[in-house]
Amino acid sequence: MADVCISGVDTGFVALGYARVAVLGVVQGITELLPISSTAHMRLVPAVLGWQDPGSAFSAAMQLAALAAVVSYFWSDVRGLTVNSLQAIAHGQFRDRDLRFSLWIVLATIPIGIAGLSLANVLNACHSPFRNISVIGSACIVMALLLGVAEVRARHRRTIDNASFIDAMLVGIAQVGALIPGVSRSGSTLTAALGLGFKRDEAARLSFLLGVPAIASAGLKEMWELHKIHLDGHGWSVLALGLIVASISAFFAIWGLMRVLEQFSTWPFVVYRFILGVVILVGVATGWFV
Repeated sequence: MADVCISGVDTGFVALGYARVAVLGVVQGITELLPISSTAHMRLVPAVLGWQDPGSAFSAAMQLAALAAVVSYFWSDVRGLTVNSLQAIAHGQFRDRDLRFSLWIVLATIPIGIAGLSLANVLNACHSPFRNISVIGSACIVMALLLGVAEVRARHRRTIDNASFIDAMLVGIAQVGALIPGVSRSGSTLTAALGLGFKRDEAARLSFLLGVPAIASAGLKEMWELHKIHLDGHGWSVLALGLIVASISAFFAIWGLMRVLEQFSTWPFVVYRFILGVVILVGVATGWFV
């Protein structure tokens, strides 16, 4: 495949064109918010189809699609936290529960913010070693095992209404693992929340709400990077199509995830992740994936 690095930013998605980016937008949208690693699928699907790797810039920019889906699906929560927090500040009610929870979300984002900025040159660089498919496959298996352990040991009793500052910070710290491709932000935070005793659907709700600032920051930062390298109009239009398709797919992915967690368990994701990781590593060992 041709090298599509521009000033250190991987813009492989532009070479794919509209149709292929639309397909990858569906894949990205579905896998971004499920605990199964979007990065693994963004490396695996193009490799199987013989397509150009869309690159880390595409995956990072697609965070805005995930943001749109999370905010729209959890609009009542997002709106309530925002409006109530502003009203509490205006009235000097600094012990208000919504205001405190909003502050916890901001503080819980600091760990991944520091780690992300520290590793930015490695994580998003062209030919980043973190996007090595062996690393992704190994991360899939490790996270499958951790999520399985959390599912077995979890009490499934707590709700987000009785979450504490410590809970928020621990889930926030778990987000840092998502910087490693193959781990999955929703996978690491869901695992942490389950380990803290939250009900499955409440664990997912906590995971998504705490992830809003991190998701928004990652997406906006990548948009700025693409702006700085003067991505042309064609590139922006290809990316816009991907964002639209991914946003719609991500919304339905959240809906499906919440139904599964409300009625069943995380075991389907544990099994899927483990099999995916094994397939990737076997593919690497046999020379099928490079």
